[in-house]
Amino acid sequence: MYKIRGNNGRSNNGPRWSLILIGLSIVTFLLQLIVGPNIWVYFAFFPKDAVNPLWIFRWLTSMFMHANFDHLFSNMIALFFFGTFLERLLGKYRFITIYFSAGIVGSIGYLITASISASNIPAIGASGAVYGLLGTLTVLAPFMSVYIWGILPVPMIVLAGIYAIVDITGFAQPDGIAHGAHIAGMLVGIAFGLYLKPFFGLQKRKVTF
Repeated sequence: MYKIRGNNGRSNNGPRWSLILIGLSIVTFLLQLIVGPNIWVYFAFFPKDAVNPLWIFRWLTSMFMHANFDHLFSNMIALFFFGTFLERLLGKYRFITIYFSAGIVGSIGYLITASISASNIPAIGASGAVYGLLGTLTVLAPFMSVYIWGILPVPMIVLAGIYAIVDITGFAQPDGIAHGAHIAGMLVGIAFGLYLKPFFGLQKRKVTF
């Protein structure tokens, strides 16, 4: 249970947009399987084409594509738990703003951190956007417990710290993961969380999630 300070502005319609985003991502992944990997050429984010007006839509479309089932599942399960909670708390407009802002800035993070040799390597996935939700929720409810594997309770602030450390250390050795996108997305989420905390901050009483 949490005590919510101030006017929470929560949506009365439930986490509709969280579920819509999950549905769109799943449909996009199925289309990838049907059409084949060549679809990446048209909708993935390529650093070398980041400012090309012809491909500006990739800043958004890349957020709905995923490399494989594990990539899709990890992002969608996080979007389901963190996204639905935040959408109920903040309302759909704030939720959508955080999600897409973090996703777009996440691509900027990848653009900045990708080496010259990686300028033609595409980035796909909702990870930057999901990390934004994680960052916002960490600021608003730092001691809310998240059960890893359904059994191990971990405070949000610890979970976010673990993810941040993994991504920061990931810069030392290229591994095919867009760590810059993750860190940039999380920073956007933290910034939104700091702005919204006076109105939506959650005071810990009994923590469950």
